[in-house]
Amino acid sequence: MAYWLFKSEPNAWSWEDQVARGAAGEEWDGIRNYQARNFMREMKIGDRGFFYHSNVGLEIVGIVEVCQTVHPDSTTDDARWDCVDVRAVCPLPVPVTLKQVKANPKLADMSLVTSMRLSVQPVKPDEWAEVCKMAGLDPRTI
Repeated sequence: MAYWLFKSEPNAWSWEDQVARGAAGEEWDGIRNYQARNFMREMKIGDRGFFYHSNVGLEIVGIVEVCQTVHPDSTTDDARWDCVDVRAVCPLPVPVTLKQVKANPKLADMSLVTSMRLSVQPVKPDEWAEVCKMAGLDPRTI
């Protein structure tokens, strides 16, 4: 299993919106960055990701799961752009803020710190475990 981080502006698509989609999930559409698109092309069913509220909140608030592998993004006719579908798995018991991530030396190399503008990012297994612990979750059970 691989781990990822998905950024969304909560006024456009919030954690609550994601949860409301249920088991069917929702396209992670509208991504117009080649590197983020390429990361989505690497994703497999069952990969897990952090759901991050950007611009407003600046915090990781939930965990999602890839439920549909890469396919054409339905929000454009441009064949260059793909997306995956994700569904909500669980909220974080304690949201983890960007400020907390930046303050944790174990997360100094995390893409959220080093590639802040990238809307879809890989998360290393040790980073996944550390953020889960910060949120009050046992990473072995998620």
